[in-house]
Amino acid sequence: MCTNYRPGSRDFIRERFALEADFDYADETYPAYTAPIVLRTPQGNACRPACFGLIPHWARDTKIARSTYNARSETVAEKPSFRHAWRERQFCLVPMRSFYEPSYESGRAVRWRIESASGAEFCVAGIWEAWRAPTAQTVLSFSMLTINADGHALMQRFHAPGDEKRSIVVVEPRDYEEWLAGDPLRARELLRRFDAAAFRASADPRPRAVRAPRS
Repeated sequence: MCTNYRPGSRDFIRERFALEADFDYADETYPAYTAPIVLRTPQGNACRPACFGLIPHWARDTKIARSTYNARSETVAEKPSFRHAWRERQFCLVPMRSFYEPSYESGRAVRWRIESASGAEFCVAGIWEAWRAPTAQTVLSFSMLTINADGHALMQRFHAPGDEKRSIVVVEPRDYEEWLAGDPLRARELLRRFDAAAFRASADPRPRAVRAPRS
């Protein structure tokens, strides 16, 4: 399950989609952080800032975003938090440079970075929702869709021993527009494993916080 990633660069979003990510976002994204997504609007494709962790329309506040950052493709149409976005065909692309998963191959959890073998940026499949806050502000949010990765040459290396292996869905550039178009049957066909040979992984432990010296 992806809880941490590096969002796509402004240059990638501009060159690939002819859109501007004209807002601030962190170099690394965690649940409840703001990051860019690409979605279809009545006026065409748009890049918008969105909360990582889907906030369903019935939520009382944004706290739920810390547990809704991934949506299982097998149950997305039924789960209360996600079914409205899926039913309304609110599909989005999540641009990224890399994502992180824990490897236990050393006997303990070590953060690993996964990125395309060429270093190129890519997009993963997501769903989005618009939540109306008590202040009347509309907050966009999103979740990444995941699929089973048991036996996948790369993704089976991650997560705790005994846990089901899961993977986010990398959308091929040729399929970007089809994914955004929101046809449920076609969307299901696009929820497939990415080519392990096209990606690489390496240990990238999170830097330890530096403590201030005692006076």
